[in-house]
Amino acid sequence: MATNFQFSDASLSLPISSHHLLIVGPGILGRLVAQIWRQEYPGCEVYGQTVTTNHHEELAKIGINPSLEWTKGSHKFPYVIFCAPPYQSSDYLGDLRLAASSWNGEGSFLFTSSSAPYDCNDNGLCEEDSPVVPIGRSPRTDVLLKAEKIVLEFGGSVLRLSGLYKVDKGPHIYWLEKGIVESRPDHILNLIHYEDAASLAVAILKKQFRGRIFLGCDNHPLSRQEVMDLVYRSGKFSKKFEKFTGTDDPLGKRLNNSKTRQEIRWEPKYSSFAHFLETI
Repeated sequence: MATNFQFSDASLSLPISSHHLLIVGPGILGRLVAQIWRQEYPGCEVYGQTVTTNHHEELAKIGINPSLEWTKGSHKFPYVIFCAPPYQSSDYLGDLRLAASSWNGEGSFLFTSSSAPYDCNDNGLCEEDSPVVPIGRSPRTDVLLKAEKIVLEFGGSVLRLSGLYKVDKGPHIYWLEKGIVESRPDHILNLIHYEDAASLAVAILKKQFRGRIFLGCDNHPLSRQEVMDLVYRSGKFSKKFEKFTGTDDPLGKRLNNSKTRQEIRWEPKYSSFAHFLETI
């Protein structure tokens, strides 16, 4: 039986209105999606499916109905977003199929994937429809590509997100903690603030696309060294980063999501990492 603060059993009949939303994996991103969704649709219900009951009380306090078993019940939801990361599940693709089966086909089903599958490691340009790596290249990209295939077959859409960050989470924090990092400084990475990733996800959900792939990034690629130079110059972090020491590890990619922005009619709140640092 699901541990749940509003319903004792996830198989009970729920009053599903036309804008109710199921979030599978209501972590940082999922909670921001819930917050924006409830602002857009006052009075709607937001349901959150988790792997453990550890955060159910705090989810309930912010208006998310938590359960371990929403996707195992008989009811279906008009809007479903799957934000759970692969490492939290022993059967990620199975969990994704259950989530897809919990969508009633009316509103939208969206899977938040990663930009990792784009086949580029020479700091070259990648857009929404750029080639992806072949299955078999690495376990990390394999699981994402297989997950995307399931979603698209169900008629859902995919949002490939670049590096997520906020003031206390992201690559800049990881590197500050380490001080010396055995990676090359000229590797290009791409960022998007958690709030912007959430607003883009909601904008896509609202447009009710079928079988589409979108890309989420701030269109301001930076090298690792540039990221940490910006952090240092901001003067807003107490820890000091020392250096990158790598010389021969792979380079990155330069993401551009102008097509996504034009079609969704979306722009980020934080136009770049530098812009974000100016606001804190």
